[in-house]
Amino acid sequence: MIDYFINLNPMYQALIGTLFTWGMTAVGAALVFTTKTMNQRLMDGMLGFAGGVMIAASFWSLLSPAIEMAEGNFLPSWFPAAIGFSLGGIFLWGIDKIIPHLHPNAQIIDAEGMHPTRKRRSTLLVLAITLHNIPEGLAIGVAFGAVAAGFPSASLTGAIALAIGIGIQNFPEGTAVSIPLRRDGMSRRRSFFYGQFSGMVEPISAVIGVIAVTLMQPLLPYALSFAAGAMIFVVAEEVIPGSQENGDRDFASMMLMIGFTVMMILDVALG
Repeated sequence: MIDYFINLNPMYQALIGTLFTWGMTAVGAALVFTTKTMNQRLMDGMLGFAGGVMIAASFWSLLSPAIEMAEGNFLPSWFPAAIGFSLGGIFLWGIDKIIPHLHPNAQIIDAEGMHPTRKRRSTLLVLAITLHNIPEGLAIGVAFGAVAAGFPSASLTGAIALAIGIGIQNFPEGTAVSIPLRRDGMSRRRSFFYGQFSGMVEPISAVIGVIAVTLMQPLLPYALSFAAGAMIFVVAEEVIPGSQENGDRDFASMMLMIGFTVMMILDVALG
C-alpha cells in the first residue's frame, strides 16, 4: 500500500492527502449526530490546537523549505520567502473583504465581507471555514508538487506529515460549523452536510497547487511561502481570536502550544 502511494503521480498523492483532510472535516461535523451542544471550553481548546498546528506547518513544512530552495540563486534566500509570505497574507486579506462570511459563534450582525447580511447564516459559516481550507489545500498540493519537482529540501514524508497535521486541525473546523447550525434549529443531516461541505475546496486547491509548481518550478519557493502567509493570516485573523473570545485564554493558549509541538514533531520526525 505504501509503495503504491509512493509511485503515484503527485497530483493523485495530493488528491488522496486532501481527501483525508476533507474526511477529517466530515468526522468533526459528524459530532452533530451525537450532541446538539458543544462544551465551549473544549471548542476553544480545539481551535487553539488547530492554530498551533497551522503555525508549525507554515514554518516547518512551507517557509523553511522555501528558504532552502532559494539558496544559491542570485537573489538572497530570504527574498522569495518574504515576497511569497506577504502576498499570501494580502491575498487572504482581500478575499476576506470580498467574500461574505461569519465566524463560528458570532452573531449575524458581525458577518464580514461584501453585503454579508444578505446571506443565510449557514452559507456564511460555510464560507468562513472554506476560506480557511483554500490555503490548507494549496499548501498540501504545493508540498507534493515540490517532491515531484525533485527539490532536495522537499520530501514525501514531509508532505504526508503536512496532510496529517492539517487533517487533525480540520476536525474542530467541521464541528465549529455543524454544531452552531444544529443549535440554531437546523436538522442533524443538514448541519452535517454544511459542516463537511467546507472541506470540499481542499482537494480542488491541492490539484491547483500541484499543477502550478510542476509547470512553473522556479516559482516554487514563492508558492510555498504564499501558502504559509495565507495560513498565518487565517490563524492571526480568526483562529486565535475565536479561541480566546469566550474567556478561556490560558487554556486555548496552552492547546495552541500543544498543537504546535505535535505538528513540529510530525514534520521533523517524518520529514
